[in-house]
Amino acid sequence: MLSQKLQDAMNEQMKNEFFSAYLYMAMSGYFQAENLPGCANWLRVQALEEMTHGEKFFVFLCDAGGRTNLLPIDGPQNDFKNPLDVFEFGLKHELFVTDRINQLMDLAREEKNHATQIFLQWFVTEQIEEEANFNLLVSKLRRIGNDGQGLLLFDQELAARVFVPPVAGAA
Repeated sequence: MLSQKLQDAMNEQMKNEFFSAYLYMAMSGYFQAENLPGCANWLRVQALEEMTHGEKFFVFLCDAGGRTNLLPIDGPQNDFKNPLDVFEFGLKHELFVTDRINQLMDLAREEKNHATQIFLQWFVTEQIEEEANFNLLVSKLRRIGNDGQGLLLFDQELAARVFVPPVAGAA
């Protein structure tokens, strides 16, 4: 059973995960407008991944006897200065999400809610990957600088990413 405080915090994080999807779709739209379809693709895949993260919170709340509360989602930033700005913003956002997941884990530990801790451990590990992915892309774009040919190669690389739906029943 979830305490009201933990249930509210889990619903807030569910909103954050769905907002992440919304943000990454906005970033994808920026890249579509800039004729960088590979970058747009990478971020659409990222948005789909974030939707599955939000769904994981939804299912867990239901399974744990909690009540889902779909909170309003603010509009994301839609305009950026350049590709580096987009991915730096994405990294900053992932650092925010990591902090929120860590706060949730602290609350679950404080309340000695072992099931929630086990559920959140997947997200703790996932955030390492999320931050590493954005860090790598930011590093590559910093190396590329104003090299148009480098940006086109970068775009081609990101075009190869595909969404792999999670295995049913996997955390």
